[in-house]
Amino acid sequence: MPDLGKYGATILTAYSATIILVVAMVVLSVVRARKVKRQLAELEARRNG
Repeated sequence: MPDLGKYGATILTAYSATIILVVAMVVLSVVRARKVKRQLAELEARRNG
């Protein structure tokens, strides 16, 4: 691990927070996409059925 000096804790905290937020955004996007896809399939089934 590189020597980050006296700001090491701050730097690692910032990187950790960024990684957590990016992962959360990806997860929420996937969940939302699945929900929208399911809703679209329901609407198409009503229209065609």
